[in-house]
Amino acid sequence: MEIKLEHVNFSYQKVNCEMKEVFCDLNVSFLSGKVHGIVGKCGSGKTTFLELIDGLLLPNRGKIYVGDFTIDNNKVDNLSDLRSQIGFVFQNPENQFFNATVFDELAFNLKYYGCYLSDIHKRISDSLRMVGLDDTYVGKDPFHLSNSEKCKVAIASALVYNPKILLLDEPTRRLDGKSKESLIKLLRILKNRYHKTILVASHDTDFLHRIVDDVYVLYDGNIVLSGDKYDVFKNTKQLKKYGVKPPKIIEFSDKVLQKKQIKIGYRDEVNDLIKDIYRYVK
Repeated sequence: MEIKLEHVNFSYQKVNCEMKEVFCDLNVSFLSGKVHGIVGKCGSGKTTFLELIDGLLLPNRGKIYVGDFTIDNNKVDNLSDLRSQIGFVFQNPENQFFNATVFDELAFNLKYYGCYLSDIHKRISDSLRMVGLDDTYVGKDPFHLSNSEKCKVAIASALVYNPKILLLDEPTRRLDGKSKESLIKLLRILKNRYHKTILVASHDTDFLHRIVDDVYVLYDGNIVLSGDKYDVFKNTKQLKKYGVKPPKIIEFSDKVLQKKQIKIGYRDEVNDLIKDIYRYVK
């Protein structure tokens, strides 16, 4: 499902009734079936960007098209139907939990979107297994899980009704190394096997470098850099200018070129990069 923003403006109203502009004449499109990375320094509007696409916020001006749905400054066409196509994983999982057990948390979305009762148990079990949890979690209180487990349950609750679009806000912020690897594998499956359209807003450029197809850099109310992830991430001077830390693997490749005059290109995985260096030296 394709996403398009046309001439979108958005401002928050502050306590003193002044308006704080977040986006000004924002224009961008996201192709269906791809993983897109949204980066920017703290306060650049990454979370607001996702909330506009989900219809949680309405633009002051402009239009947002999510497939056949339209969001403008007055309303969202068929909001319930739109939400059935989007899975939103919040930066703080507790903000999306409403129920006393993991089962009820995942079942809530299924019942809301009209899933047959006979399918609920299987879909909950399948969703938990996709994020690396098992059926022993269904009776647990989601608020009393570890940070990593909360993130996994939040992702499972977003996947359980099989949306076409997945929005992830800082998904690695509370994940340990092993859980981060599992998330990378899951996102690759969702893209390659199920052709989901995935938007990931994150400051973790090392994580994004491994899973996204393209990157969009937010700064001062607009997108200042965009394109293929290698083209954007190798532009380290510009990234730093906009408050974005380049991926370590890109910085390492640049250092090898600078110190050893070895041009090895760019790889997603460190192990592949090391193999390239070894072959070159050998």
